[in-house]
Amino acid sequence: MLALPRSILTPVAALAFAACGVLTPNGPDPDQLLDGTVDGMTASQIRQHFAGDEEFGRRFSVAAGLGPIFVATSCEQCHVGDGKGHPAFMLFRFGMEGGLDFNPLTELGGPQLQQRAIPGYPPEVVPGSATGVSGFLPPAVTGLGYLDAVDDTTLIALQDVDDLDGDGISGRLQLHRPTELIEAALALEAQGAPALAGRGTLYDGRYIGRFGKKALTVNLLHQTVGAYHQDMGITSDLLPEDLFNPQAGSRASDDVPDPEVSSSTVANVVFYLKTLRAPPRREANDPEVLAGEQIFSDIGCADCHLPTLVTGRSEIAVLDRVTFHPYTDLLLHDMGVELDDGYTEGLALTSEWRTPPLWGIGIQQNFQGGRAFFLHDGRATSLREAIGYHGGEGTASRAGFDALSATDQERLLRFLRSL
Repeated sequence: MLALPRSILTPVAALAFAACGVLTPNGPDPDQLLDGTVDGMTASQIRQHFAGDEEFGRRFSVAAGLGPIFVATSCEQCHVGDGKGHPAFMLFRFGMEGGLDFNPLTELGGPQLQQRAIPGYPPEVVPGSATGVSGFLPPAVTGLGYLDAVDDTTLIALQDVDDLDGDGISGRLQLHRPTELIEAALALEAQGAPALAGRGTLYDGRYIGRFGKKALTVNLLHQTVGAYHQDMGITSDLLPEDLFNPQAGSRASDDVPDPEVSSSTVANVVFYLKTLRAPPRREANDPEVLAGEQIFSDIGCADCHLPTLVTGRSEIAVLDRVTFHPYTDLLLHDMGVELDDGYTEGLALTSEWRTPPLWGIGIQQNFQGGRAFFLHDGRATSLREAIGYHGGEGTASRAGFDALSATDQERLLRFLRSL
């Protein structure tokens, strides 16, 4: 083989490296992505995180236990890039007002609609007796471990049911009656928690909800097994019975033995969710962004979208007593008639919603097909429109925004886009 002189090799090599830079595009800016681990984890924790990541992306087939009725075939299908979901995978919940309690119509397949089905099996439809139907966009899942690790005492201290401070904000806890599922989820999580970890507290004889549009679930284990079951029809140790469509006339479902995922699989997915990093900020120190942040506080937005929380004791060292910035108080707030879908869960009024964290809101369009869909059901397609829907306890902040100059409105919106 003919050897090339070094004088020729050097420019050839330089040209080759230059060509790589031209032909190989740069990856996305990390500040535009949501996925990634919390910094500082051990090697074994990182392995467990990626084991959970693999399961989060696993696409279930009929042979693996999908359905017989379902919404999606994988966790990732609803939470693309760990972000907020697209309306194509909207979760629909329904029920009926009646007496003192809201009826979730479980005998008719409620409270969640499974509008897809395996071959040869009928999908569900919303029953005509439903008086409330609400669409829920799948939430972003990053940073959930921080929210999961906040002490119950912190949330109890934040509520102001009777608006004693007179600010027009009366956030309150979502509270759930003890059930076998809730108590099992809390007990399993407590097994690995430090002594005296402040979660799973009985408050007025009920447990505090913190995840979901109306804070339906009490921790990430409860959330995860519920999502496997209600969204994909996948059974686990805590929910071992298959979904079925009452309209089919029997409890017959699929031919796959239950549970269809193991407890270790569920544990890995829960750990994955706990150890996803908090959404990154952009331009946080820009003077216009800082001015917008001050305006956000001045008009009362920060009274519900609380900028800062602190975790309690955690068995995961990188989540133990950490200050973080989610822009939520995890409480229920009455948002007025325009956001009243006639549907509810737990003790929430039909017009009450848990304050959604705002972190990640500035890049959520990256995971929704390039166009952002805001609020619980995506009805708003701009931040201005989302603010305009704030009634009830959000009325004063909406009025405050409307009263701002065009320049100050843009500063506030720029702040939101930095989150």
